[in-house]
Amino acid sequence: MKYLIALALMLLVPEAQAQSVGIPAIAVDGGSGDGETYSVTLEILALMTMLTLLPAILLMMTSFTRIIIVLSILRQALGTAQTPSNQIILGLALFLTLFVMSPVFDQVYLLAVQPYLDGSLTALDALRAATEPFKTFMLAQTRETDIRMFADIAGVTEIESPEKTPLTLLMPAFVTSELKTAFQIGFLIFIPFVVIDLVVASVLMSMGMMMLSPMIVSLPFKLMLFVLVDGWALIMGTLASSFMVGA
Repeated sequence: MKYLIALALMLLVPEAQAQSVGIPAIAVDGGSGDGETYSVTLEILALMTMLTLLPAILLMMTSFTRIIIVLSILRQALGTAQTPSNQIILGLALFLTLFVMSPVFDQVYLLAVQPYLDGSLTALDALRAATEPFKTFMLAQTRETDIRMFADIAGVTEIESPEKTPLTLLMPAFVTSELKTAFQIGFLIFIPFVVIDLVVASVLMSMGMMMLSPMIVSLPFKLMLFVLVDGWALIMGTLASSFMVGA
């Protein structure tokens, strides 16, 4: 929360204590000729514009995509329909994303937000400094083949160094790599539950109980297996450590 507040202050505080540029918005007439004009500062407009981009930033520059896909695949593998609900899965993904991204947010605060509030960086310089920790995080999780593919599509023949990769190439490559990794993890999660379904279906077929759905019988066994191996701790720990290893 402190990072969001600091980011808001970064846009609201006038640069170098200078007079903020305002756009007249509402004029109030007191009736006796005296009136006041309320203006909307450019910093507030920038903040409101930035808020509209938060969902895209969450999906394109953080660990949220991998986490939400793996949790959705886990629910599908368990066969529990809407349990956990979409709201619970979304909440788990958001808070686990905050845990994984906390080192990146710390660097953004130290390199960009705090210097801007102190007046040692301009708004544009602070914005450039804020993107560097995100680029470092995304580069650690992105496959070189994905970057090369988007570079070929864009006609970029040479990139001086990984740190010089433009965000227009890095963001789609990062999302593509996250989708690949998420489905790889989901495949490994699915295997034990598919084995249970096959065993239960074979036993029911051998007993001649073809009218009974194997999913109904296998669901308690899958839940029991998941609880016995402490599945939630394994899933959460694996997801978090997958980013730490990449970094």
